[in-house]
Amino acid sequence: MSMVHTTKGIVLRTVSYSETSVIVLLYTELFGLQSYMVNGARSSKKTAKNNLFQPAAILEMEVYHNDLKNLQRIKDARWHYLYQDIFFNIPKNMVALFMTELLQKVIRQPEHNPALFNFIEDAYIQLDKADIKVTAGYPLFFALQLTSFFGFSIRDDYTSSKKILDLREGEFVKDIPLHPYYLEEPVSGIVSQLLKVMQPYELHNIALSLTVRRELLGFILQFYALHIQDFGVMKSLPVLQDILS
Repeated sequence: MSMVHTTKGIVLRTVSYSETSVIVLLYTELFGLQSYMVNGARSSKKTAKNNLFQPAAILEMEVYHNDLKNLQRIKDARWHYLYQDIFFNIPKNMVALFMTELLQKVIRQPEHNPALFNFIEDAYIQLDKADIKVTAGYPLFFALQLTSFFGFSIRDDYTSSKKILDLREGEFVKDIPLHPYYLEEPVSGIVSQLLKVMQPYELHNIALSLTVRRELLGFILQFYALHIQDFGVMKSLPVLQDILS
C-alpha cells in the first residue's frame, strides 16, 4: 500500500514518457534514489510544473511511496530552493550537469543516506552562490569530496617524503608504483591542497591554471573508474572543459 510522505528531492534525470508525462530520477532525503512518474508534466497547461524537473533542481515534494514498487508517484512538487544563477549562468549550469552525471554514476541503490543528501544539496546551493574562480575549481572540489561517501577516498598523507599519489590505493607513497595509475609533483601536491578544502570559498587559496585543472579532473575521474565498476565515460566532460577554459 502506498503512503504519502513529504520529502526533499534533487532531480538527476528526466525522461519523456507518453505525450504528456515524464519519469524523473531523484535523489530524495527520505528514500534515497527513486524514480517517479509525473503525469501531465509535459502538457501545455502545466509548463510551470515541467520547469521544476530540470537536472539539479532541489524540490519539496509530497510523494506516494511503496517499498514494493520500482516506480513511485509524485502528488505535488514545488521549489525548495530557487536558484539565482545555475539555470542561467552557462559555466555554472555545465558544472551542475557534470555533478548530476557523476551522481548518476555513483549512486546506484535506493538506500536512505541523510548525510549524503545534505552534502549534495549544500554543494548545489554553494555552486549557485560561487564566484568565477570558485566555479572553475568546483568540479574538482565536488568530485574529491563525494568519494568519502562511497568508501574510496584519497588519504591526505602527503609529506616531503611521500609525494607520489597512488590512484589505485588512494594514498601518497614514497616510490613509483608498479602500475601506471599514479601522479607525481607538482600535480600530486595540488591534490593534497584540494583535499584540505572543506568549503568552496577556500578554492581562492589554490592557484590552478587551466591546464592543471583539466589534467587533474581527468585523473580524478580515472580514480573513480578504478574504484567503481562500469564507471564508463563522463559525457559532460568535454563540454565542461571548453566552458571553463
